[in-house]
Amino acid sequence: MNDARAVALLIEDDPHIRRFVHTALASQGYEVIESANGERGLTEAAARKPDLVILDLGLPDMDGIQVLHSLREWASMPVIVLSARAMESAKIMALDSGADDYLTKPFGAGELLARVRTALRHATATGEQNAGVLTVGGLQVDLIRRKVVVDGREIHLTPIEYGLLAILIRNAGKVITHRQLLREIWGPSHVEDNHYVRIYMAQLRHKLEKNPAQPRYLVTETGVGYRFAEE
Repeated sequence: MNDARAVALLIEDDPHIRRFVHTALASQGYEVIESANGERGLTEAAARKPDLVILDLGLPDMDGIQVLHSLREWASMPVIVLSARAMESAKIMALDSGADDYLTKPFGAGELLARVRTALRHATATGEQNAGVLTVGGLQVDLIRRKVVVDGREIHLTPIEYGLLAILIRNAGKVITHRQLLREIWGPSHVEDNHYVRIYMAQLRHKLEKNPAQPRYLVTETGVGYRFAEE
């Protein structure tokens, strides 16, 4: 799929934000479908099968989380959530409910377009990426051979370190919450043990990053989780 011909469904009740987002996306060649409420948005999603959904949480007829749950019952297209709710708990709830990314209002056109490009790229490239070798900067990860190379030097990772890295790479560009990582690596009984993730992520950064304090690949989303940065 060519991003420039991708179809984006915008579910947002604020006409000013709808106009802003529509203009930003249309300027890059995206086709934009608009909906001012959740019910109409779900109808449009089912009828038009968009490549991407941009979803406001504060809708007049239903909460955006309800819309997200309904979408995830049948759809796998990327969903970027927009909200004035800056609390970390709101971001975590949206991401754990199936959102791919989260933008807090107000936001700029450049940031929006970068998130859209990343979400679409991830949606179309996941299969190829999972089957091959990912190369970003000086980092190369072979997901089949479980081989990690940094600047030409093979790096030894523990099973837990590799597991964390593999999850983030398979979801490159997408925020993965602490709970998601804990559930995948340590199991459901450890979803509250955030310190596990912090300890192992610090170890990963020391092995992979030139400057662990300012990571290039393993980016922290404060209070929420982590993102593997492709750009």
